[in-house]
Amino acid sequence: MNISTKAIVSNSDMIKNYKSCREKAESFGKIFILKNNQPDAVLFSIIEYERLSVFIEYLESLEVNDIAKFTESLPKEGNKKRYSIDHLRNDIK
Repeated sequence: MNISTKAIVSNSDMIKNYKSCREKAESFGKIFILKNNQPDAVLFSIIEYERLSVFIEYLESLEVNDIAKFTESLPKEGNKKRYSIDHLRNDIK
């Protein structure tokens, strides 16, 4: 995963400037929050959260074997593909 340095904020910056951090999350989809220079949390925009929650709900509805098949089909290195729900359904059939 490539993370833009513009999408990284410190924990103290998040506390002091929540509004600007939220706006940054809206523009990037998500921001990564560091505490003591270590990843601590991620703030998602509502649009990104809704996009991911559909995917998560779909994965939760799958059987263990179907999840294993799907996981095996993902690239192991390099650029990851973006999958639509329809594409996922076709991959596990």
